[in-house]
Amino acid sequence: MLADKDKIFTNLYGFEDFGLKAAKKRGDWDGTKKILAKGADWIIQEVKDSGLRGRGGAGFSTGMKWSFMPKKSDGRPSYLVINADESEPGTCKDRDMLRNDPHKLLEGCLIGGFAMNAVAAYIYIRGEYYDEAMILQHAIEEAYDAGLIGKNACGSGYDFEIILHRGAGAYICGEETALLESLEGKKGMPRLKPPFPAGAGLYGCPTTVNNVESVAVVPTILRRGAKWFAGIGRPNNTGTKVFCISGHVNNPCNVEEAMSIPLKELIEKHAGGVRGGWDNLLAVIPGGSSVPVIPKSICDTVLMDFDALKDVKSGLGTAAVIVMDKSTDIVAAIAKLSKFYMHESCGQCTPCREGTGWLYRMMVRMVNGDATIDEIDRLEEITRQIEGHTICALGDAAAWPVQGLIRHFRPVMEERIRNYKAGQGRVAA
Repeated sequence: MLADKDKIFTNLYGFEDFGLKAAKKRGDWDGTKKILAKGADWIIQEVKDSGLRGRGGAGFSTGMKWSFMPKKSDGRPSYLVINADESEPGTCKDRDMLRNDPHKLLEGCLIGGFAMNAVAAYIYIRGEYYDEAMILQHAIEEAYDAGLIGKNACGSGYDFEIILHRGAGAYICGEETALLESLEGKKGMPRLKPPFPAGAGLYGCPTTVNNVESVAVVPTILRRGAKWFAGIGRPNNTGTKVFCISGHVNNPCNVEEAMSIPLKELIEKHAGGVRGGWDNLLAVIPGGSSVPVIPKSICDTVLMDFDALKDVKSGLGTAAVIVMDKSTDIVAAIAKLSKFYMHESCGQCTPCREGTGWLYRMMVRMVNGDATIDEIDRLEEITRQIEGHTICALGDAAAWPVQGLIRHFRPVMEERIRNYKAGQGRVAA
């Protein structure tokens, strides 16, 4: 378990005030000027050495991503964009950070912006997060009034603005280039890459898009040192992580833990265990709705980090742990996710626009058993034709839950088809 002294989000549950005075007591904005004085190269190298990987789902090295930004301006301004459009089903970690620890994000924006020579940070927040947006705006105003951001931020001689922008509720805007399109006032549709945002992002200028958690942990890493963060977890999977645990557990919660904690320990120690006991567990979606489901046999031993979950053909994603006990109709659960991805597809790519509809309609028949067994193979074939053939990862996100279902629960699907055929008085296929 993660020791209390190693926790970064010390007000995750909102037991204390979110305001600047209380945030400073918790260690925020402590020595920020000294951190900036060490220079952009030092900051980026420390973030690289810490092993911090993006906390929004992709898991790309944060320091490496920052290093892609041009060191000298060609006349265009550079921007930092914060993706707070937390729309992945099962994920609600950023919400508590914004609501209870907003100054960690703002300080991270300043430091990250300085390291990338950015003139401003745009925080794109999910439109449904009304209270969080109000709290964050209040925190931004506090930081301006205290001289922590704006002209001569923290007395460093560096000018930096932070602008809050509320989204309009589209899941696709969680994809970084669709987010940039939306920020520019256009329909949120992913852009073809290249060019990548670091070359031509917001308003055609160099831009880095980071998740809330990725940026909010940076000030603490720099204060405590990269070695401290890299010493938590295991190689290539370092640091602390906020996990969202929901579903059939006795105590659904957000909790900050060490990376690479066993999934079973995470659920039993922090979420009060599975409803009805561990033996009543059917399956877990370990990283938000877009990653493949894993059965209890894997959950018994798997570690919660990028590489361990990749090895079992799933993923850490946003670390949203959705627990399903044996009362769950697993086929119907995945069908609901198929409906979500069909609804949220922007329609730009044919494999996704048409394929997600095919997936959902076939999944509805699988729920009822009104299909043939060879259609299970056809269903998987459709997921393969969607996966990897779209501009953004929504196609993959639609395909993977269905692939996980077929990989681990094919016998359940086959039995349902046989039972349906028997009920209809026909011979099973």
